[in-house]
Amino acid sequence: MQDYIEAHLGENITLAGLAKQSNFSPWYSYRLFREYTGLTPACYIRRLRLARSAMQLRNGDIRIIDAAFEHGFGSVDGFTRAFFREFGVNPGEYAAAPVPVTLFVPYGVKFRSLRKEVNTMSSTKNIFIQVIKKPERKVIIKRGVSAGDYFSYCDEVGCDVWGTLLSMDSLSGEPVCMWLPDSYITPGTSRYVQGVEVPADHSGAIPEGFEVITLPEAEYMMFRGEPFREEDYCDAIAEVQQAMEKYDPTPAGYAWDDSNPAIQLEPRGERGYIELRAVKRR
Repeated sequence: MQDYIEAHLGENITLAGLAKQSNFSPWYSYRLFREYTGLTPACYIRRLRLARSAMQLRNGDIRIIDAAFEHGFGSVDGFTRAFFREFGVNPGEYAAAPVPVTLFVPYGVKFRSLRKEVNTMSSTKNIFIQVIKKPERKVIIKRGVSAGDYFSYCDEVGCDVWGTLLSMDSLSGEPVCMWLPDSYITPGTSRYVQGVEVPADHSGAIPEGFEVITLPEAEYMMFRGEPFREEDYCDAIAEVQQAMEKYDPTPAGYAWDDSNPAIQLEPRGERGYIELRAVKRR
């Protein structure tokens, strides 16, 4: 049902249509959807449409009237009211001066049973390595308490942080997850954080509960695995991380630079899993 909604978000999605996809009755489909997602199908669809419209408005890709009708709202007034209830700001104000908001992120129910379950790899996969340079920059981060990875971070902070980060412009075009060196960790906070990279002269709004750190210009080795099926994301992460552990940067004229954070990007099946580790020239 989630896959069907994603593929038909711009169309009229009915409970009967969802039931047909699930092969259950409309009543039982509704019950299952609410049980596993915590939302009714209508609420889920509305929040997802509003999140997509907010991204378009932030990027200046759409007029408000077009956003309203493209995302299934019968009128601009109805869209405006729904947008304000979801984000606390009118779409016109948001389009003129985007501020950080929390976008709805539809995590796939089918991935829950896969959490931390990594299968033994049956064959070696290709890992692509590239050296990139990052400029001096600020990172707007949300700290956890003692988290060392994504799962423990979500347990401590909640997964809605990613929705807030997605609403913010980023130097790299997307949010980042980081493992901070000791020098960037404040007492009682986690090594693993999520954030968004912004220019060094950034002076925009900082969401409540977030803070800013400044990182120097640095070179990174980017490790990217092969594209993968979304349900195989745990294996994809393990393959890249194991390759990184075995890799020696010395022949390429580099050494690891642990004074800069290691970076994790969102696992996306179509591009492969990506991690970056800072290096310095020998």
